Amino acid sequence: MDLQKVFTYPYDNETLLHKQKKIRRMLLERNEICYVKKRIAVLGGSTTSYIKDFLELFLLQAGIQPEFYESEYNKYYEDAVFGNAELDAFCPEIVIVFTSVVNLQNSPVLGEGMEAISEKVNREFLRFRTVWESIAERYHAIVVQNNFDFSCEEPLGSLGATVSYGMSRYVEMFNARFADYAANHEGFYLHDLHGLSARIGLVKWHNRFQYFAYKFAMDYDVMPQVANSLAKIVRAILGKSRKCLILDLDNTLWGGTIGDDGMENIVLGHDTPEGEAYLAFQEYVLGLKERGILLAICSKNEESIAKSGFSHPDSALHLSDFVSFHANWEPKDVNIRAIAKEINIGTDSMVFIDDNPAERQIVRDTMPEIDPKDVFSYICAIEGAGYFEPITISKDDQNRNQAYRENQQRCELENRMKNYDDFLRSLEMKAEIAPFKEVYFDRIAQLANKTNQFNLTTQRYTRSEIEQFAGDKRYVTLYGRLKDKFGDNGLVSVIVGEIAGEELHIRLWLMSCRVLKRGLEQNMMDVLVQKAVEAGCRKLIGYYFRTPKNQMVMNLYGDLGFSLIRRSEKDSIWELPMDGYQSQGRFIALEGVNE
Repeated sequence: MDLQKVFTYPYDNETLLHKQKKIRRMLLERNEICYVKKRIAVLGGSTTSYIKDFLELFLLQAGIQPEFYESEYNKYYEDAVFGNAELDAFCPEIVIVFTSVVNLQNSPVLGEGMEAISEKVNREFLRFRTVWESIAERYHAIVVQNNFDFSCEEPLGSLGATVSYGMSRYVEMFNARFADYAANHEGFYLHDLHGLSARIGLVKWHNRFQYFAYKFAMDYDVMPQVANSLAKIVRAILGKSRKCLILDLDNTLWGGTIGDDGMENIVLGHDTPEGEAYLAFQEYVLGLKERGILLAICSKNEESIAKSGFSHPDSALHLSDFVSFHANWEPKDVNIRAIAKEINIGTDSMVFIDDNPAERQIVRDTMPEIDPKDVFSYICAIEGAGYFEPITISKDDQNRNQAYRENQQRCELENRMKNYDDFLRSLEMKAEIAPFKEVYFDRIAQLANKTNQFNLTTQRYTRSEIEQFAGDKRYVTLYGRLKDKFGDNGLVSVIVGEIAGEELHIRLWLMSCRVLKRGLEQNMMDVLVQKAVEAGCRKLIGYYFRTPKNQMVMNLYGDLGFSLIRRSEKDSIWELPMDGYQSQGRFIALEGVNE
């Protein structure tokens, strides 16, 4: 069985439904994957065993190995609010509250006014809020909560969406309250079961026999899609979303072949249905770029001719929207590796879309592919796979493309300099290094889960865990922001150290690939020593856990003056007495150190 094909969207539900155990075994046998392990509790208002099993497949495919706790049927409230010994011992890191419209109590009664209905909604909402707050207080876990699908029955027909006592309006009132809560509470994420059921279709979604016989909240056949939708959120929470979309040109961003047809005759714009579809896709891609997804071109074309397509008067995309542009006659897998090197990210952070199945086949072993039928299905294919699904959109995300543009300017300056030290001085760098602040918790968690190359321990932490570190005196925390004359790189480095007597053990140290070799690690080290001394520590203990991607920092501690205590094939431990420590930062001015 070809796992790459199994997990290429659109998914083969029949294979997922009937070969689930074999797929799971094959996923776990992949030696090249270093799995992130997470404890996930599924607290269900209906039968959730199949949802859990399919969720496991999608998470394993993404490199996440879940350990599950599953509540008994319809015991989500009792488990969350009162707890139990098994769940307490499990200590979940993520809790999925899997409820649906069948769990709504106190349905509206014919003729009830808005005041009475609002009171019912308030009581029910408070019941759910008690669930969420109990989970947060007891386990400090991330909560993923379903909103509500529409019922398969609406006795009032369309009137049910209008009158106060209509079931459709009742459901929408709950969904609005849930959305407001999610928008204002960190560590709480809404799973849009309502939207998913609408996209699938309520006729396919509900199966009354299966509900009455097995207490399935939705038809068994749609459960893989439900599980995949949940997996998208968990992947995003754990930083497994993709960073870069690589695009072909001819019959991908416009119709026709620009080398033969010329810019004037490519199909793009409002004149034809096909041209409008290409324009809609370009506008969609531009929206991805505006929220931080990097765009690149990989096309078999003459470069000058390929670029002329973006001069078309109806083109929504322009050359400045792409951080990398490779149009030549090299094999596409070669160009894709060159793009990865150019923007300094792994190929596993990229997604490739090309109308030509032969070209997609060439890169199948390099990265996930999108497998659309035609331009009318491009957007659906990208969203269905969920590679770019966000849980938050930060300022750093929105500024990411600009940051890569600024990095290209730095590279140009570096090439003009006679030596590297002169280059670093010319950047006029300034860093803000300080203990974690609430305003940065999301960004810190994002870095902790996405950074692979400069990451000494590759420990993955959720936002709630980051918040706990910040409020616990047993830990020394530091973030580093870096800016220079070309722009602000944002928050790019993180350290978490645990105090144990007179030792500070470095549990997490990472830095974004955007600022490698700028000297920020020396400045982070200087401030870490300062904070460790203030906490009464006399020695630093550093850990390096080897992964396929972080070998560039294998000897970082040695370069910073640490002595090696122990080394094996998979890890090493280092120590540094802090008596007589000499500052190492040379090229970066510090600000905000003592905040």
